[in-house]
Amino acid sequence: MIIKLGNKIQIGNNLRPLIVAEISGNHCGNKKKFLNHIKVAKESGADLVKIQTYEPEDITSNKNKYYIQKGLWKSKSLWSLYNKAHTPISWHKDAFRLAKKLKILLFSTPFSIRCVDILEKFKVSIYKISSLEITDYNLIKYIASKRKPIILSTGTANINEIKKAVKIINKYHNKIILLHCISKYPTKEENAQIRSINFLRKKFKKNLIGLSDHTKDIFSSLASVPLGAVLIEKHFKTDEKLKSVDSNFSIDPIKMRNLKRFSEQMFISLGEKKFKNFKIENDSLFFRRSLFAKINIEKGERFSEKNIVSLRPLIGVGAENFFKIIGKKSKNKIKAGYPILRKSI
Repeated sequence: MIIKLGNKIQIGNNLRPLIVAEISGNHCGNKKKFLNHIKVAKESGADLVKIQTYEPEDITSNKNKYYIQKGLWKSKSLWSLYNKAHTPISWHKDAFRLAKKLKILLFSTPFSIRCVDILEKFKVSIYKISSLEITDYNLIKYIASKRKPIILSTGTANINEIKKAVKIINKYHNKIILLHCISKYPTKEENAQIRSINFLRKKFKKNLIGLSDHTKDIFSSLASVPLGAVLIEKHFKTDEKLKSVDSNFSIDPIKMRNLKRFSEQMFISLGEKKFKNFKIENDSLFFRRSLFAKINIEKGERFSEKNIVSLRPLIGVGAENFFKIIGKKSKNKIKAGYPILRKSI
């Protein structure tokens, strides 16, 4: 299956993996920095740029203080975290306008039905559903009803939860890209479980499979390429020194360029799935071995291990015929160091 976004972007199993730069909260609450992230992501080789559409009240309640107990954001309340990380709705218009000017596709993860309606006004061509919303079936149904391709992250989900989400979307369409994801921020390489991509490809054969990578570097992302990832999403920051709620697991422009370059080269190197002799190797056949006279061989003399030897290049009887001609009589006189030709056997 190939999913087309606009006139130029295609996502599919036999196409190079596309790179998504996720800005998330790396704008640090600064609109100028936010718009600059889109520009720098484009310059750094990203194929698509993703943002997140919500206000804190779309994700949590401010009536009680729900504090995070562990991890990167320990002791922060959910409200304060999302209030700090959110991208104001008022910035969206300029963001989509800039993306259009830069000719890069911008899309978003909506965190409520209200946010879906907001994004529809910008005529988005694809939606992302985050891992932690994978059991919000009402939201998934509403997004699916827009009949646009959906990227669905699978962090924290079990197989039945993924199947349920896919089933809901399939009532409207089957343009789904499932992303293997570990929802741990950041994720250590040894916990990335990239081989899970193989499992998802076997279980969801009708869907495309990609990766949402929360490690600090690009190694896990690159490991997904030979496993068939069609899309790789990485959090992106414009500067290695930038500090934000998400900077700890975001990559800078240098790593983004390397991810784009190396993933393309790895994909090209994978080649065809079947084993065969390739035409580009034909010139090298010259360097194979053929049979030569080790010593002078008289006409009528029998070929033996004492008077024949295999040497390069392949200009006479191939070395694979060694045992076939042992014991046969030579039809011609062959000088030492000369190849044994077909006419001699």
